[in-house]
Amino acid sequence: MSIITINRGSYSRGKQVAEKLALKLGYECISRDILLEASDEFNIPEIKLIRALHDPASVLERFLHGKEKYVNYIRTALLQHVCKDNIVYHGLAGQYFLRDIPHVLKVRISADMQERVKEEMRRENISAEKALYVLKKDDEERRKWAMQVYDTDPWDSRLYDIILHIGRLTADDAVDILFDTVRKPNFKTTPESQKLVENLTLASRVESDLAIIAPKIEVIAQGGRIIINNIAFENGSKEEDRIKSIVMQINGVEEVVFNIKTPADQRGHVNPFYNIG
Repeated sequence: MSIITINRGSYSRGKQVAEKLALKLGYECISRDILLEASDEFNIPEIKLIRALHDPASVLERFLHGKEKYVNYIRTALLQHVCKDNIVYHGLAGQYFLRDIPHVLKVRISADMQERVKEEMRRENISAEKALYVLKKDDEERRKWAMQVYDTDPWDSRLYDIILHIGRLTADDAVDILFDTVRKPNFKTTPESQKLVENLTLASRVESDLAIIAPKIEVIAQGGRIIINNIAFENGSKEEDRIKSIVMQINGVEEVVFNIKTPADQRGHVNPFYNIG
């Protein structure tokens, strides 16, 4: 029992690898499904979630934490799947969303640019020059997004356990390699790692439910105990009671603890956009 996340570029055969690997392992294979689930669960138009995962944030969005809010909705939807275990995920940002979980095999699939260009030309009926431009633009936008949201280059090999290049290796070769790798003891779910997934899922759910009224908080889940860090209450106990009431309605929450910012903690960190909404 384990989890595989596959990072891939357009037309790199990563989708094919993911689907074949999931079939061979008997695992659930998910990608765009997560966007649809997050859209339904949090009542957010799907196009906003797509833009949150594809487009670099504007300056205003960075002040208002808009992109991070939508990204967290998607992360919550993914983590709720991951709690069930036996998942192959080949959507964007899996290497970030699941990076703290030890039984996740993190994979990057790449392919020759010439082959990617040929596939883009065939599918979109465009010239080689146009196809190359589109692919390079898409790659760069994904890179900018990761740098802005996670301050990490998605091409950094340290994010992955294994990187496979489709060229001399076929998609079927990649499936065989990953099938053998994920069955190693290093990537087997343990009671401890499963508990970690459950805590991360609950914390992410709390952050999602509070995203509109408290976008800058950090949440830690310890079983049913929720610790909310980096929070300041402008309206005193009323605001604290409101947030506690929302959190206590979430399934699995038994207790809420606040680590409240003091005026000294906030000195020098004034956000003029804090009350815009």
